[in-house]
Amino acid sequence: MGSDDTAEGVETTAEGGPGTEAESAQSAAASEESTVPGLMSDTRRQGGTGPLTDGRWSQRPYHHPAAGWGAAASVMRVLGRERAPVRGTRAMFDMNHEGRSYDCPGCAWPDDAKGLKLDICENGIKHVTWEMTRKRVDREFFAAHSVSELAEWTDFDLENQGRLTEPMVYDAATDHYVPISWSEAFELVGGQLRTLDSPDQATFYTSGRLGNEATFLYQLMVREYGTNNLPDCSNMCHEASGRALRASLGTGKGTVDLHDWEQCDALFVLGVNAASNAPRMLTALAEAYARGAEIVHVNPLVEAGATRTIVPHEFADMARFKSTPTSTLNLQVRPGGDLALIRGIAKVVLERARESPDILDRDFLESSTHGFEDYRELVEATSWDDLAVQSGLEESDIRRAADIYLRSERALISWCLGVSQHEHGVDTVREIVNLLLLRGNIGREGAGPSPIRGHSNVQGNRTCGVDHKPGAEFLDRLAEVCRIDPPREHGLDTVRSIEAMHAGELKVFVGMGGNFVRAAPDTEYTAEGLRRCELTVQISTKLNRSHLVHGKQALILPCLGRTELDEQRGGLQSTSVEDAMSMVHLSTGRKRPASPQLLSEPAIIAGMARATLPDSTTPWEWYVEDYDRVRDVMARVLPGFEDFNTRVRQPSGFRIPQPARDRSFHTRSGRAEFCHAALPDVIPDSADVLVLQTMRSHDQWNTTIYSNNDRYRGVRNLRELIFMNADDMRERGLEEGTPVDIVATSKDGSRRSLREYRAISYNLPRGSAAGYMPEMNELIGAADYSVQSDQPLMKNIRVRVTPSASANP
Repeated sequence: MGSDDTAEGVETTAEGGPGTEAESAQSAAASEESTVPGLMSDTRRQGGTGPLTDGRWSQRPYHHPAAGWGAAASVMRVLGRERAPVRGTRAMFDMNHEGRSYDCPGCAWPDDAKGLKLDICENGIKHVTWEMTRKRVDREFFAAHSVSELAEWTDFDLENQGRLTEPMVYDAATDHYVPISWSEAFELVGGQLRTLDSPDQATFYTSGRLGNEATFLYQLMVREYGTNNLPDCSNMCHEASGRALRASLGTGKGTVDLHDWEQCDALFVLGVNAASNAPRMLTALAEAYARGAEIVHVNPLVEAGATRTIVPHEFADMARFKSTPTSTLNLQVRPGGDLALIRGIAKVVLERARESPDILDRDFLESSTHGFEDYRELVEATSWDDLAVQSGLEESDIRRAADIYLRSERALISWCLGVSQHEHGVDTVREIVNLLLLRGNIGREGAGPSPIRGHSNVQGNRTCGVDHKPGAEFLDRLAEVCRIDPPREHGLDTVRSIEAMHAGELKVFVGMGGNFVRAAPDTEYTAEGLRRCELTVQISTKLNRSHLVHGKQALILPCLGRTELDEQRGGLQSTSVEDAMSMVHLSTGRKRPASPQLLSEPAIIAGMARATLPDSTTPWEWYVEDYDRVRDVMARVLPGFEDFNTRVRQPSGFRIPQPARDRSFHTRSGRAEFCHAALPDVIPDSADVLVLQTMRSHDQWNTTIYSNNDRYRGVRNLRELIFMNADDMRERGLEEGTPVDIVATSKDGSRRSLREYRAISYNLPRGSAAGYMPEMNELIGAADYSVQSDQPLMKNIRVRVTPSASANP
């Protein structure tokens, strides 16, 4: 075994492939052109949003363990490419160590509390080296390149220019961004917000990297201004999970911690690509398998992380090329079939309980739950034929999974976007809770629900007040402690904000991090909405597409990164973050800032707040001098944050109390609630329709593309592809690599298409397909969101695939 460049398997290539002159001309003629300024006019180009390439594309099966030497080789290439062998190596030993360094800006997997020296992963190294690059985007860069010119660059090339260095404002007369002072920038924001007819004509977006202190100040500014328009990236990812867990258990979060992962003897992992999206999770999976726990992976694709791994910090295993399995069973459900599978497992549990009543935790069911008998009747009335058809599995496969669940004394169920980004995502998560309730797998060691959050502080954002539907109790405490009168009406989430921008009802968009136009669905529709704003403000570390798709006025406000020193009047500052399992800990940057003109996110928020609310009695500047002052206020407003400054400085920080963990359920009944949702029909009406799910490649983090490769899926030099079942390809007359057109039909009947993508055969259930975001976000219409969660249906796009009329394989 070696690096990913020596992977086993038969390579599939295209002679005269996507990079040839003939095909480039043909592609340009056939492509659909964007008419929205700021988007690439030619929406079909080799490499998609990644780097342009004239290399031959290939796809071959990846047979190596996840992580291991493939990850090590990738890290070395990243350090070499960024010319950061020393800084990058130091980052490996700095990152994720409590009390002395910064939290990884990537995923939200918890830090190891046992003193692990290399609690890192390949993708974490990519994130920090991408942030610590020596490249700079300064005033000379913007003077040399107009916005119209930059619009034709790929998203990779935009971000690859390096770090932003000073605030910039768009000059419509020259079509260039030009320098602006911080004070002038803040006054432009404040002046525009002060002149709106209503605060509800502005919306304030948040990505997952914003620290807790900045998050609290941000929502405080927005609510003192007078609106609850606080969309965030969670609206597109785990909104369904939060709504489901609140309805079932009275909490919007999972109840388990990393210790429970170490104690469970059955682990179900649904809709998660661990090796790419939460690579440090591989350690937990390998350790679980080694101690004898049974691990069931549920996913339409059998991902590399669901097979075996070599954990890089296990040096003996690395030296011996010794891998550890990460699963005992893989079940390839059809997209959206998870609810049927979970209900099938529950059906087996109830069948067995007739003969062995103690299989159920009857004391718990009687004392702490509501609606059990109705749920029992619902499950018993559901036929095995329906469960098998809707899950895409054989009854015997479902029974195998049920046997594992029944053999376990402590079962833990984990899930990610493969579960939540469906029409019935809320019902599916509630069905997961139903199954856990049957055997009392809530509120005890080694058991419970565990959603896998994506971005590093997306859960902390919601905890600290970024919520378009805030609860009355939170608003009451905020009003009392901060002496403001917060609005009580619910605000706009991501989907509703896009609609309101498009309708001309929103005049100002403020983006606190992220790349909104690429992260959101229906790219052109979203872009059109942003272009109709009077002002767009982007607080960022790097140039991205959302800086080019702007309002009539536009600001780019550069901020410090997670890895950088944050010096304020009170000295070196730390910020706190919350991981996916409710642990809150400090993060302290160690690197010199990319520019002396960068401000911290709290400082930028305070500057905007003072300019917008000149008569505010909130001590914005005083807060920024010392973040301990912010934390003291947070301790009085946020439940579980009492004595914040002391507890967050403890080794590993502290865990926010979870009442459901103690079997205290803050629901209307005061009990855990069984859900009685009908079994959804997830099969398209027409046989020629496939259900497409969007996903990230391995060499990608959210909308940031590092290369056109996807190591674990064996893809090189190709992003404009669609993975399909081989039989589905044959039915459509498609050979390996055939250029195809993909047409999606929205809920409202409108159609969207992508032209000349490559059809690639892959191990997927019949009737399903997969491809990369953000390229495939164009297929998701404005109407394509769940009525349960308002989440865009990024894992359930109904498409037809046909050979491209003018292209040859």
